[in-house]
Amino acid sequence: MNSFQHAEQDIERFRRRILLSGAFVFLCFCLLFARFFYLQVMRHEYYATRAESNRISFAPVMPNRGSIVDRNGVVLARNYAAFTLEIVPSKTNGLEETIDGLSEIVEIQQKDRRRFKRLLEESKNFESIPIRTRLTDEEVARFAAQRYRFPGVEVKARLFRQYPEGALAAHAIGYISRINAKDKERIEADDQEANYKGTEHIGKIGLEAHYEYELHGTVGYEEVEVDAGGRAVRVLSQTPPTPGNNLTLTLDAGLQRVAEQAFGGRRGSLTAIDPNNGAVLALVSSPAFDPNLFVDGIRFDDWDELNNHPDKPLLNRAIYSTYPPGSTFKPLMALGALTTGKRTTYQAINDPGYFNFGNRRFMDDKVGGHGTVDMLKSIVVSCNTYYYVLANDMGIDNIARFMGDLGLGRRTEIDIPGEARGILPSPEWKRQRFKKREQQKWYPGETISVGIGQGYNAYSTLHMAHALANVLSYGRVFRPHLVSSITNPSSGEVRLVEPQPIRQVALKREHVDFIKRAMAGVVQSGTGARAFAGAAYTSGGKTGTAQVFSLKSGQKYVSGQLRERLRDHSWYVAFAPVEEPKIVVAVMVENGGFGAQSAAPIARQVFDYYLAGQPPSGPAAEDESGEDEGAEHDLVEEHAHEMD
Repeated sequence: MNSFQHAEQDIERFRRRILLSGAFVFLCFCLLFARFFYLQVMRHEYYATRAESNRISFAPVMPNRGSIVDRNGVVLARNYAAFTLEIVPSKTNGLEETIDGLSEIVEIQQKDRRRFKRLLEESKNFESIPIRTRLTDEEVARFAAQRYRFPGVEVKARLFRQYPEGALAAHAIGYISRINAKDKERIEADDQEANYKGTEHIGKIGLEAHYEYELHGTVGYEEVEVDAGGRAVRVLSQTPPTPGNNLTLTLDAGLQRVAEQAFGGRRGSLTAIDPNNGAVLALVSSPAFDPNLFVDGIRFDDWDELNNHPDKPLLNRAIYSTYPPGSTFKPLMALGALTTGKRTTYQAINDPGYFNFGNRRFMDDKVGGHGTVDMLKSIVVSCNTYYYVLANDMGIDNIARFMGDLGLGRRTEIDIPGEARGILPSPEWKRQRFKKREQQKWYPGETISVGIGQGYNAYSTLHMAHALANVLSYGRVFRPHLVSSITNPSSGEVRLVEPQPIRQVALKREHVDFIKRAMAGVVQSGTGARAFAGAAYTSGGKTGTAQVFSLKSGQKYVSGQLRERLRDHSWYVAFAPVEEPKIVVAVMVENGGFGAQSAAPIARQVFDYYLAGQPPSGPAAEDESGEDEGAEHDLVEEHAHEMD
């Protein structure tokens, strides 16, 4: 092969290499072009949106929480502006160094640092995060003088929740506090995540919790342009927040204050209702607490004191705690007997002072008995024997059915959370309550104790006030409610909470009027006479004394010989005026003794204020005489005692 042929072969190989290289380069350019076409044309909208989202971020703007006022405009919950020291992490030269430097100017505690760290984890780098809240004017001035040292730190005005009346109606109003994991689950379940972006507080109990979504409002947003490092450059646009709605209550703050002061720090509860519409006029749980402690995170010492106090101030006794109603149950029993046809008002029994049932003897409070007793006298003198006999004649099924219609043993559906059902005993209830077969059986002797408001009976003051209100409205059952209207602060639109009967109980007017006269007799000449002597209005009532400590056979009950927490609970249910009732009250004083002694004087102060405009002189004084109800219990075993 000559040199010429070698040259041609080399040229041919070079050409193939050129062609292959060109094809490879062309293929690469095709791939680049295809990728470019895919990104720039086919996926243009997607990547444009992502680029825009990297450039623009949305910062939530919190709405102004709605206020809560009583029926007369007294403010019970509101917002106020205060200064907070806030840090934008992306603008600082060093977060820890910045916080340490700030602590030399204003006080920053460990709890402030822990809260800041938690908020930092939940927030974006360019958002402003508070490190200290509620600065004093002096602290603001000190920081202003040193502000040049702290880039990314500024003082802002923020709104804080305040309860200007302190502990007044605390259990009804409730409080707000910081959102926890359980609250987040609730928000997610209600599909409210978007509206709670950036929100730190939420209603925990009471009206603040039940009407949370009314009070919260709608969150606003700021459209913020940020740089590649996530630092805010400028605000592009704003969507202002919509403030929450304002609540106007049925509560009367003046009446509430009188009722709370009347307890004088004693444990107990009170519920006052307008029987004409179910409006709650006062709701007292004593002792109470200051809801302001919870707003910005309660201090450990305060929480420990409230949570471990033997009087349990956090417990809403008015709607949650249930007790045997004692003799306050008797007017309802009498009405049940009239309604079911088991008695007439004129039928009478002879009360020898006891009632024999099987091999047991159930004693009356009066040795030797009350003699001949008809229905009117049975209520006025609170004759136990009459109701032993009546309960046996009516039977537990009739009793449970009638009391259930009046609202006992079920939730009233009041517009605050945490309400107890109470216990309306019946054979069916007992089968569901106990697991062992021998415990599930209903014994006839248990019906006897139920007739005087003892045994398994257990109700709150809300239950008893609600039941009596249902009687006085001639069977129209209204849902108890604390809110009378909801106002939109932006539009001024007012939504009224219209009271509508939720059901009708078949009660005869003449039967209800008889019960009213009988309860008026209790105030005129019975166990309520002393407490209401000289009142400027007419009223009807019924005292009750509910057993706490069970005595053995033959033992006598002497209040002064028992520890305070083993003494009987004091009850009083009442209404006024007799002619056209405007208010129903149920009062219970824990371990207060006789109903006429402790509970009735509290009801007197409430009625004096509400009906006669008489201001109270101080806590309701106890009637120490016990003259109307006797001073001792004389019991048999397994019998729940009653002394009124």
